[in-house]
Amino acid sequence: MVKKTVGVEINGCVFGNDGKDVGHAEFWNAFIEFVEARGWYFGGGTVQIDEDGNKIEDID
Repeated sequence: MVKKTVGVEINGCVFGNDGKDVGHAEFWNAFIEFVEARGWYFGGGTVQIDEDGNKIEDID
């Protein structure tokens, strides 16, 4: 029997502390650096949202 690869699905939002905005590019660069530093890869996508969960144009 062939072992299946196991991973983690991510579903959530990231916001800054004290009302500070988190820019899409800033988050994406830090996230990919974290993932790749461990020899992992990410398949999926991200969008910039407001506090109500509505998609907005990237702020950075």
